[in-house]
Amino acid sequence: MAKLSVGDTAPDFTLSGTDGTFTLSEHRGERVVLLFYPGDQTSVCTKQMCSYRDSAGLIGEMDAKLVGISTKDEASKEAFKANHGLTVPLLADTDGAVAEQYGLMAKRLKMTKRAVVIVGPDGKIAHWHNNFLSLSFDSAQDIAAALEKVPVAA
Repeated sequence: MAKLSVGDTAPDFTLSGTDGTFTLSEHRGERVVLLFYPGDQTSVCTKQMCSYRDSAGLIGEMDAKLVGISTKDEASKEAFKANHGLTVPLLADTDGAVAEQYGLMAKRLKMTKRAVVIVGPDGKIAHWHNNFLSLSFDSAQDIAAALEKVPVAA
């Protein structure tokens, strides 16, 4: 797939996860934050998802749906959520098809690259931020600042 950019229509997908099935197109009219991350139970990913848990108040004020996406299976996601009391739904992209659609699949490593993609209420990509080496992540404050530039549905 060609590289996606801000302004492009976000590819639709359906994935299962810790809160059931999630289909992106069912959230038209909402702001959706796609949190692509390499794996469950890894050091940086654990810090990332726990930081969102610890920022629940700020995340609750965002008027956006946040979901984490990686190539680990549902059992891994359920264990990750339970082990750390995570609050962001985690989606299992086991074959990497969604990461591939978004140009975020590290094929040699067979894992998802770390990135934040905000989909606006119109279904278009409104914000894109890669963390190329996956050694850092966007904080809840970073996401809130990016969402300030994305209008909510009228």
